[in-house]
Amino acid sequence: MTLIKRLLLLLGAVIFSASAQTNTGELRLQVLDPQGAPAVVTVLLHSSANQYDNQLQTNDAGELVARHLPYGFYQITIDRPGFASISEVVEIRSSIPSEKTIRLGLNPTPSSITVTAEDSLLDPDRAGYVSQIGSEDIRTRTGSLPGRSIQDLVNTQPGWLYEGNAVLHPRGSEYQTQFVIDGIPLTDNRSPSFGPEIEAEDVDSLAVYTAGFSAEYGRKMGGVVEVNTIKDTQPGLHGQVTLSGGSFDNAGGFAQLQYGWGKNNLGVTANGSQTSHYLNPVVPQNFTNTGTIGDFSIRYDRDLTASDRLSFSVRHEFSRYEIPNEQVQQAPHENFFDPTAPLDSQLQNAGNDETMGIVSYQHTFSSNVVTDLRGMVRDNSNYLQSNDYSTPVYATQNNYFREGYFKGALAIHHGRHEIKVGIESDNIFLHEKFSDVITDPSQFDPDTPPTYSFQGSQPDLEQSAYVEDLIHLGNWAISAGLRWDHYQLLVNQNAVSPRISVSRFFPSSNIILHATYDRIFQTPSFENILISSSDSIISLSDQVLRLPVEPSHGDYFEGGASKAFFQHLRLDANVYRRQVNNFADDDQLLSTAVSFPIAFRKAVIYGAEAKLEVPNWHGLSGFVSYSYMVGTAWFPVTGGLFLGDDAEDAASELSGRFPISQDQRNTVRTRFRYQIHPRIWFAAGLQSDSGLPFEFTGTEEDALAQYGQRVIDRVNFERGRVRPSLSVDLSVGADVYKTDKMKMRFQADARNLNDRLNVLDFGGLFSGNAIAPPRSFFLRLTTTF
Repeated sequence: MTLIKRLLLLLGAVIFSASAQTNTGELRLQVLDPQGAPAVVTVLLHSSANQYDNQLQTNDAGELVARHLPYGFYQITIDRPGFASISEVVEIRSSIPSEKTIRLGLNPTPSSITVTAEDSLLDPDRAGYVSQIGSEDIRTRTGSLPGRSIQDLVNTQPGWLYEGNAVLHPRGSEYQTQFVIDGIPLTDNRSPSFGPEIEAEDVDSLAVYTAGFSAEYGRKMGGVVEVNTIKDTQPGLHGQVTLSGGSFDNAGGFAQLQYGWGKNNLGVTANGSQTSHYLNPVVPQNFTNTGTIGDFSIRYDRDLTASDRLSFSVRHEFSRYEIPNEQVQQAPHENFFDPTAPLDSQLQNAGNDETMGIVSYQHTFSSNVVTDLRGMVRDNSNYLQSNDYSTPVYATQNNYFREGYFKGALAIHHGRHEIKVGIESDNIFLHEKFSDVITDPSQFDPDTPPTYSFQGSQPDLEQSAYVEDLIHLGNWAISAGLRWDHYQLLVNQNAVSPRISVSRFFPSSNIILHATYDRIFQTPSFENILISSSDSIISLSDQVLRLPVEPSHGDYFEGGASKAFFQHLRLDANVYRRQVNNFADDDQLLSTAVSFPIAFRKAVIYGAEAKLEVPNWHGLSGFVSYSYMVGTAWFPVTGGLFLGDDAEDAASELSGRFPISQDQRNTVRTRFRYQIHPRIWFAAGLQSDSGLPFEFTGTEEDALAQYGQRVIDRVNFERGRVRPSLSVDLSVGADVYKTDKMKMRFQADARNLNDRLNVLDFGGLFSGNAIAPPRSFFLRLTTTF
């Protein structure tokens, strides 16, 4: 083969290849007996830094493969009667598979290799900070309302907070969270009010980033949540069945089966749940708030050869739910379309359907070069329906999009370097359809037309390429990357974004210092962006301000330290500053549940975070975290739609600043779990928030009539902030049945045990009310086999 042909093949591998997760690798382990024959043994794999604990079994050839391991140190433990105990440490620092062979010894005395918990508590080869949520924390998590189990886990991490309806906000960003599902980035809003989630029972591990982003990631850069649903291949039939229930008529079930034979692995999951408290209601009475969600997935993997792996997966998800009413909407009133009909109240229904298919092919060229091919096709649709008693607007909506995604990366290990290059292409074909009838004209400007309809479609075309290098220089680790992005929807823009992270490990004091800089190019949320930018929208008012929403450009800085204490404690502390031009926010259309993106000239967000974690100390594990954040945005408006008085106000505000809607100064999260007995554990935790700012256009008397005295008591009109919230949670769990092949675990949770009325939002700057759930209880029974 000529050199040119070889180069073309290599280029093709780069273009049509993809890696699963940025900082994950693979361990291929073989265990032999003293005579060199394959040994079937149980292997314990543990990493305190990555919160990873797994028990794997070798096959008849003495082999096992542990995939999707976050970079770091792992402790390998093998205890087999009649043989010497094995305890060794292996480092995973590359996406290229790491191979290791262990030979058992006949000496019944313990191995001479001494391993301490501290060996895996810190990762000196990581150039930045990342929060890892391992399988044990996922398994023992506090019970959640349907549709938000993953969001609740992410919300426990420093730097993240909720607004209404489980919308996550990382370090003040609005709708800029990117979920990476098994290596595929999903950049649309994944909160319950926009689409169904993947149930946490189906998740093996989570990695959460708010800084130190690899050049591999772009477009939505407030925060990145890597979700790994892929279980390690095990021979034979294995599975899990979970039944759950609790307050608000909650009931749910999850089932997962996995069968491995030879070089094949087949996995199937199914999940369904329902509740009468799906979204955060606007008043404590929780009017019209039922919800039903479900999903089904199937995955097939095959190792074609020792160097080639092929996998297919299909997942379908759906949600059906009601939009909560305010008091005036719940009160009986006339049918606008038929005044002679009996009095009734508003009822609005919404839903979402999503189907995605993923195919990947991985090829290992050598022990130093690996490449993958990965692509996805996804269909997503959502709708909104209103009954004839809806007020002040009767609205219907039917949006959908089809997405075609391809991603490629070539990973090369060379000496001190871990190099990765690749490209990605994401093409989303948007379709929007909306109509409304104003049923209470007194709530709108007199010139607002009584009806409006819109239908439009347009492609969102985005491409990118990147190169990055993770360099190990003694106790230094340096990650340097460069990313190019192209975005074409309402505007056509290109950007180049450098990224760099540097860390230094000081072994004598067991501390890692790190600093990161991320240049970000952040594309706008595409939900309802067509209607808000259409020419027809100007018919809604004689005062209209309509500007194209451009991508955000910004600079993220972070500095911090990680310190290990007494071989069992780890403290992570960070300070950060974000400066963003064309700062993204959102607004609502005509008092409906339809939101769309807007932007302001710039925003500056800065703060500090700390997390003290106990991975495991004599049966005690858990964490306490604190976040301090200040966020300020500056006028004028630089993108989006404003109507009526809002348009006049926005056009006149050419300077000045205001707190962003996520400007929460103090946030505390904690949860500790103690193993009372080998089969019984107890956990306690709390969440405390100092309160978000709000801007209410009416009077306090208006608010009292709309929301009631209990809500008004939780709002400080003088400071313009929601009063602090506090929720105390308790959990208890037990292994009620346990054998070598089957285990049954029972867990009971109490959330907001103090039963405080916690207001999340109050007629916020660009969002409505949101009331957190009152005291509630959850039960979960999980059977694994």
